[in-house]
Amino acid sequence: MKPAGTILRQEALRAIEVQHREAQPSLMERAGAAAAELALALIGDSALPPLVVAGPGNNGGDAFVVARRLKQNGLAPLLVFAGAAGKLPTDARAAYDLWIAAGGSVHEDVPEGRFALAVDGLFGIGMGGATARPLSGRFAALVTRINDLGCPVLALDIPSGLDSETGRILGVAVRAEHTISFIALKPGLLTLDGPDHCGMITVDELGLDIDQSSGQSGGQSGNHGQSIAPGQFAAALLPRLRNSHKGSYGSAGIIGGAPGMAGAALLAGRAALHLGAGRVYLGMLERIAIDPLQPELMQKSPEEVFALASCLAVGPGLGQSDAATALLRRALSCELPLLLDADALNLLAAHPALQRQLARRDAPTLLTPHPAEAAWLAQCTIEAIQGDRLASSLGLAQRLRACVVLKGCGSVVALPDGRWFINTSGNPGLASAGTGDVLAGFAVALLAQGWAADQALLAAVHLHGAAADDCVAAGIGPIGLTAGELMAAARSMLNRWCHA
Repeated sequence: MKPAGTILRQEALRAIEVQHREAQPSLMERAGAAAAELALALIGDSALPPLVVAGPGNNGGDAFVVARRLKQNGLAPLLVFAGAAGKLPTDARAAYDLWIAAGGSVHEDVPEGRFALAVDGLFGIGMGGATARPLSGRFAALVTRINDLGCPVLALDIPSGLDSETGRILGVAVRAEHTISFIALKPGLLTLDGPDHCGMITVDELGLDIDQSSGQSGGQSGNHGQSIAPGQFAAALLPRLRNSHKGSYGSAGIIGGAPGMAGAALLAGRAALHLGAGRVYLGMLERIAIDPLQPELMQKSPEEVFALASCLAVGPGLGQSDAATALLRRALSCELPLLLDADALNLLAAHPALQRQLARRDAPTLLTPHPAEAAWLAQCTIEAIQGDRLASSLGLAQRLRACVVLKGCGSVVALPDGRWFINTSGNPGLASAGTGDVLAGFAVALLAQGWAADQALLAAVHLHGAAADDCVAAGIGPIGLTAGELMAAARSMLNRWCHA
């Protein structure tokens, strides 16, 4: 099982840097040494020279250290410096001077030729945050040149032009095959456009005790998160007792399936069965005689489902009729664990009174919006949601007192107590109809089996992506991967986790 990784926002990283300002060797020297070691491994036995691009700040200082270390290892790196030595920060100027003293020289532009590797040290995390501006002029041209070199690219800390806080592209961004992230992961590496620009990520903590350092710097606030991994819900991954029966594993209720949209409710119900709910009741607005592919699903009226279920998922194929609104209102008044998806979220956005009712609930609630649904709930644009996926998720979780997953590349899970997580499993095969319904079914199945709301959501999100990864590894997708194909893969993986 892949372990969770610490994710730190800019404020926490800056606090750690200040805390260790007098460290010896310096953090810059440690970062450059770690990156040079990785660069040497990537270069291998290539006879071509490496290219190092250094920017005008501390990321450029890291690049100077990399170049000097590569030179000390017998290579002949070419260094492009997009700045002025007299304007460098103190540590970066010292790294520049050591590069020159070692016999190094600087170029103003990338020379013609071929390179074994390009090291991107143009800009680091300083570009991220509310004051971030798009790259332009010489810097934008350099990024474009790096992307056009035709050789592997190693980015230092984060690809230049990528907002470290949000994963937004700031005009243009380096597209790296490898990124070495110093101290900890950054949110922008893992969500929105980050995964398409970072390639394989290596984290080097630079010899620091990150948990202790981030804790001393107020790291358990909104500046500190984690990537999702099975260890976070390991306590619930238990083999089943031989002396058990279907009642031991709860009754999941799915309410939805308006005329013409029965498929969404069926997918959610099938997914809940595959992930181990003891019974699954479908309360469909359009009754069907039987699901021929999954006859184990029990058809009931919505009113009967309210009486029989131990937890509810409301929304798959629900529609937005008056009857659907009444069912959502009834669900919000139930003292049962509740998941709201799809049309339930749309109805919630359209009725502020229902939002107030949700925020007053004592029983746990899970919300699973995609960016458009999140925008309707937050009364803003999709661009605003995607512009800061982490802040958007936390805002919804705290305002509605619910566990929220903002779906998309690097799905963000935010909890009402301020904790947050980013999921790293999954692939573009999930960009197809019905996969959200399957996710809802996975989560409600875990709720039915008595999982805590936060653990059920973390596990469902991670398992959903990991199942898609297993499918692709088996040659199924990503192109053409269907929602229904996720279920068997997820069932197999959950069983492996429970018996590990």
